Amino acid sequence: MVNRQLEIIYILMNKGIVTAEELAAHFEVSTRTVYRDIDSLSMAGIPVYASRGKGGGIRLMERFVLDRRLLSGEEQGRILAALASLRETGASQDIRILEKLETFFKAQPVDWVAIDFSDWSGRRGELFRQIREAVLGRHVMAFDYYGRYGDMTHREVEPIQLLFKEYTWYLKGFCRARGAMRLFKVLRMKRVEVWAETFEPGPRHQEEMQGKAEAPESAAEPEPIEVVVRIDRREAYRVYDRFGEEEITVLPQGDFEIHTSCPLDDWLYGLILSFGPSARVLGPDWVREELERRIRQMAAVYGIR
Repeated sequence: MVNRQLEIIYILMNKGIVTAEELAAHFEVSTRTVYRDIDSLSMAGIPVYASRGKGGGIRLMERFVLDRRLLSGEEQGRILAALASLRETGASQDIRILEKLETFFKAQPVDWVAIDFSDWSGRRGELFRQIREAVLGRHVMAFDYYGRYGDMTHREVEPIQLLFKEYTWYLKGFCRARGAMRLFKVLRMKRVEVWAETFEPGPRHQEEMQGKAEAPESAAEPEPIEVVVRIDRREAYRVYDRFGEEEITVLPQGDFEIHTSCPLDDWLYGLILSFGPSARVLGPDWVREELERRIRQMAAVYGIR
């Protein structure tokens, strides 16, 4: 939205007067969205106004000049860096704005981040492209989704945001089937379609915008607990990959004692089991007992007594 408003100022400075319909067509949004942008610019102190009738339209007050001196060199650099990072998402309109601001500020952005949404096989690139287009264009998405127990359901979702958390990509959106905000693991989304139908964010999306979206689909997120694990020193590279320094205690013999707080679910059990015989749970007791039960089940599958 901020990028669109910056470009509106740029267009008005060059053309003088533009109709709301022309801006709506340029940005592929509704005229109502354009007028909301104009209101936001006015509230921010930009002298922009709309006039009706013959020869009417949206314009800036005469003699308005966007003075780059209003921003410090650091602020200009942060704006360019932010737009450069958005460029990594593939948003082509942000690339045009970035080029204009580079000229205006007489500076080059720092490419401080690079994001590659594809996997090594290259098959997921199209999926992330679809999600990007749906989120940016406010298009409804439809897909088949596998729940945590393997049950598949068809969903229609109003997507709000792509989220990366704990090594996993999620789609945040309003699920019409559930009538509430949901998080969907991207890799469980199959046969994805982006519909021509669009939506406007409203009260039902406010829960997500305040950071209160529900936990991953079909389960409430467990309360975090502290788990203590001892891990062999031979696994040092994995220990520092996964845990923060504040969670790690290096023991005299070189092994590691990990104190970590996280929701207790299948992911945590899987993480501990991935260390094999190099990891041993010290507490709580019932976590260790559950791991023993799972190990016995695994042994039974392979006929080990």
